[in-house]
Amino acid sequence: MSSITTIEALEALYGVPNDASTVKEVPRITPEYRAMIEVSPFLALATSGPEGLDCSPRGDRPGELVRIADDRTLLLPDRRGNNRVDSLRNIVRDSRVGLMFLIPGHGNALRVNGRAHLSVDEALLESFSVEGKAPRSVIVVAVESVYFQCARAIIRARLWEPEAQVPAGALPTPGRILASLSEERVGGEAYDRGWAARARETMW
Repeated sequence: MSSITTIEALEALYGVPNDASTVKEVPRITPEYRAMIEVSPFLALATSGPEGLDCSPRGDRPGELVRIADDRTLLLPDRRGNNRVDSLRNIVRDSRVGLMFLIPGHGNALRVNGRAHLSVDEALLESFSVEGKAPRSVIVVAVESVYFQCARAIIRARLWEPEAQVPAGALPTPGRILASLSEERVGGEAYDRGWAARARETMW
């Protein structure tokens, strides 16, 4: 196999990006980028640590997924999850983060790169309370670069097209996966049946 092993070879293959690919990247949240962040209900959070890389889904109602503190700072509440805290472990040891926001129905995604730390300031945590439940920490992101990602990937994936959705029942359930990997010690049909109730009780 032929491999690309140098930046020079890579640039020779792909050429240089055009102006539209470069002027869109800025070190702050512009009014246009603010508008995209404020309506997004979902992002993927990428982090790096000694054990390797991690990419974690984060979802919430638009306007509550993140808070824009100022044009160089984002606040991301850490809502209830599986308590693996892979992303948080990484942030404690390596502050570099990447965020990709998706907006249902829109092709362009928004990318944010920066440095993060965890805050457990009580007033800040309380300000993010939902249904009387505050997050245990808030990820504070110091923005270093922001830019939109063009729509080609989402168009190719047909991500927002209803007919492209995978039917319910076409994939193994979480309970089935857990049972298979644990020799039936964990998961199973009871796990799947109880998931909706557990989610309602532990959403926040």
